[in-house]
Amino acid sequence: MTTVLLVRHGLTALTGATLAGWTPGVHLDERGREQARALGARLAPLRLDAVVSSPLERCVETARAVAGGAEVAIDERFGECRYGDWTGRPLKELAEEPLWRVVQAHPSAARFPGGESLAETQHRAVAAIRDWNARLGPDAVYLVCSHGDVIKAITADALGLHLDQFQRVVADPASLTVIRYTELRPFVLRLNDTGGGVEDLVATVQKGEGAEGGDATVGGGAGAAAAPPPDPAPDPAPAPDPAPSA
Repeated sequence: MTTVLLVRHGLTALTGATLAGWTPGVHLDERGREQARALGARLAPLRLDAVVSSPLERCVETARAVAGGAEVAIDERFGECRYGDWTGRPLKELAEEPLWRVVQAHPSAARFPGGESLAETQHRAVAAIRDWNARLGPDAVYLVCSHGDVIKAITADALGLHLDQFQRVVADPASLTVIRYTELRPFVLRLNDTGGGVEDLVATVQKGEGAEGGDATVGGGAGAAAAPPPDPAPDPAPAPDPAPSA
């Protein structure tokens, strides 16, 4: 049961205003750096078997902040969608393009001029997840830092949704989406999580809650909060009898 933590990069000066795409030199701004530091602190209780990142600077910077000094592997397949001629243009301007409605309503048919299709983006990203799952093994917990559309495409696949439904998924900056992969099916444990602790997630990962053998829990299960507490520490050994007085 391999567990994947999908993290979107933190905020940049372009986020939400300009389609950055593969534009080089787009770094986290102060807000993004703080988001990455906070996420790293939240995830500190989890043991990560690997940290993988898109090659773009904003993702690498986020991944390094979360990794806490551990090595960050780069996988280009987790890079942003190649938006081609749309790259670097304001979103307000792009919203006037005829292709915008296709991206919103029928994204499986959308191909960006001079770039790739969203279907190609999803294919490479999901293939990368499957490769890392096989490489790290069924007991691994690892993190992938990527981009909004890439994370949404991976999540849609995990939910069994057609790509045309992927716009219903939200992945905010520095958000956490967690997916466990079993032989039978994936389980989405968290979606667009932007705050709070991860103690219940630690328990879920350790106990394999809700994914035994790939079967879903009928009725929804009790969740990680009902996991048994850790075994208490053994009672200390009794002190030896005092030595007799001389």
